[in-house]
Amino acid sequence: MTRVAVVDLGTNSTRLLVADVENGAVHELDRRLEITRLGEGVDARRQLLPQAIARVRNVLADYRRRAEELGAERTLAFATSAVRDAENGEAFLGEIEWSYGFETRLLSGHEEALVTFRGVVTGREVEEGTLVIDVGGGSTELSLGGPGGVSFHESYDLGCVRLTERFPGDPSGAGEHVREVLTAAVPADVHPLRAIGVAGTITQLATLDLGLEREEPDLVHGHRLTTETVEHLLERLAAMPVDAIRRERGMNPDRAPVIVAGAVVVLETLRHFRLDELEVSEHDNMHGAALVAAGLSGPVEGDAPPGAFTCC
Repeated sequence: MTRVAVVDLGTNSTRLLVADVENGAVHELDRRLEITRLGEGVDARRQLLPQAIARVRNVLADYRRRAEELGAERTLAFATSAVRDAENGEAFLGEIEWSYGFETRLLSGHEEALVTFRGVVTGREVEEGTLVIDVGGGSTELSLGGPGGVSFHESYDLGCVRLTERFPGDPSGAGEHVREVLTAAVPADVHPLRAIGVAGTITQLATLDLGLEREEPDLVHGHRLTTETVEHLLERLAAMPVDAIRRERGMNPDRAPVIVAGAVVVLETLRHFRLDELEVSEHDNMHGAALVAAGLSGPVEGDAPPGAFTCC
């Protein structure tokens, strides 16, 4: 058994998972999430902004302390779309590694899709023809596979933060863009029979559909979210100002500014593949990364330098 701490340096959120990994199974000990919007402005400027970096560093100080409190033997921080796109992304990762002692990995879009699929299937069986849909802040990953592994995987620049910035107040324009990208880029022979959806947009939509006060992973995990329900949620949310969305029962207020664009991606993806529903999963790229972290050879973090756990 190996105790690992994994951090997802995402475009919209920064997440922590501390877990025990044993015989290919991931047993959660603690899970945390903060909306940090690391990818703010990256689509237009190709730079991580100082204020966005500061938000992430504030969170990482707490995450590092929590990992140490729980006795994590391996630590891994992985970055995705925003850091891939930013010209100062590699410098940012070097700073994170030096300041907090996390080993860092910058995942390509293909790697992200595969890590997500691995996380989803951990501890469960998936039928052939299962499409895993991961709607993130900067990109959306699609992976098609089954018991024999993955037969198709790709990453598209269709994240909720990216589309919110490109199409402010224009869900119809965002939807048209998603349709154009999927029609042009998804191979014609990709025909999934069922879908599993992961990440914050999808779990937030499930929370709203279930009428919960807040996201409860045990209730959200395994929930069936129909295409019709996503359509109705999108219609309702798109007609509301952001402040009203923030006040919706079960809505994470920090996710409110980007939930409409995220719902657009979910709906158009389901429509593109003519799927009537998806199964919501709380197991995602964090669980896949936990398996990667457990396989690292020897302790990967050194002592962090003085002052590393202070802000900025």
